[in-house]
Amino acid sequence: MVVKELDSPPSLATLYPKAVLGGLRSSGGDTLPDTEFARSGVVVDPAHLAAYNGVCGFRLEDRLPATYPHMLVFGLQMALMTEPDFPFPLLGMVHLANRITVHRPVLLGETFDLRVRAENLRPHERGRQFDVVSELTVGESPVWTEVSTYLRRGGGTGGKSGDRLAPPSPTAIWRVPAGIGRRYAEVSGDRNPIHLHPLTAKLFGFPTAIAHGMWTKAHALAAFEGRLPDAYTVDVRFKQPVTLPAKVAFTSWEHDGGWAFELWRAGKPVPHLSGSIGPY
Repeated sequence: MVVKELDSPPSLATLYPKAVLGGLRSSGGDTLPDTEFARSGVVVDPAHLAAYNGVCGFRLEDRLPATYPHMLVFGLQMALMTEPDFPFPLLGMVHLANRITVHRPVLLGETFDLRVRAENLRPHERGRQFDVVSELTVGESPVWTEVSTYLRRGGGTGGKSGDRLAPPSPTAIWRVPAGIGRRYAEVSGDRNPIHLHPLTAKLFGFPTAIAHGMWTKAHALAAFEGRLPDAYTVDVRFKQPVTLPAKVAFTSWEHDGGWAFELWRAGKPVPHLSGSIGPY
């Protein structure tokens, strides 16, 4: 494993043009790079945490929401996937699933080391999928782990996974404003044009701007505040995108000692997200 230690956060302003240029090349190779991007001595800016919590619906406290450390590793993930030896261009990648494990409460004021790598390239019915594994450690101990699964379309094993034909009865209705993509982009740095404006989203085949998948996961997790244990895993699968503005139906229920939850388009059988919270 080749470790690339960075002294400062990667410049997203530089990485996005790099991703666009990478999109001009075709996919190639059957091997993920044996590379790990890392940073040491990372601390959380309290003002940034407060802004993130406000956008995603979390209350203000010194315990980081499980989805917040994604903000810390996102730049390293971008740097990894825009390297010349990465086999797939970043543009057009589909975020299929995201699993986060909180090993113990992660607190504002702690100093973290970050690590990001890609692994487990494997077939998918619509192409090939792989995992981007990210870790926060304090000393030698992992305190937070994320596994994001991505799909590169093309080829594939065929077949189609089915969804329910009708949504369950909702426990809450969310009205998602048209500007949530821009608001989340401000705190996350994820300025993918499909999230920012209807015109730029249409250039990539969407009818209008769509919400970030990690915003929908964070907003769903915020519904469980006050009921979460000190250590747990929150696992989601992303389905149809939330086109903005939107009215969506959220439902949750107890399941296997934890919870399960889903997000659907309100009043229509269009699933956006399914997930679970449970022991790790």
